Amino acid sequence: MKTVTPTELRANIYNLLDEVLETGLPVEIKKGERRLRIVPVEKVDKFQNLVARPAVIQGDPEDLISIQWEDEVKLDLP
Repeated sequence: MKTVTPTELRANIYNLLDEVLETGLPVEIKKGERRLRIVPVEKVDKFQNLVARPAVIQGDPEDLISIQWEDEVKLDLP
C-alpha cells in the first residue's frame, strides 16, 4: 500500500485517485501520527488487466492434455 503525506496528496490527487481505481489498492495518507485511507468501493477485476499472449504455447495446446510424465520423472518416494 502506498503512503503519502497531505502535501503529496494535494499535488497528485487526480493521479492517486486514478491509481486506486485502476489497481484496487488503497492509498494511505499519513497526517502526523494519524492515518486515513482512500479505497475503492467496488472490487476491481484483476483479470481485466491481463494481456493476451497467444504465442506462449509452442505447438498445439491439445497435445498438452495427453502428456504422460511417468516415464520422464523418476521419483524415489518412500
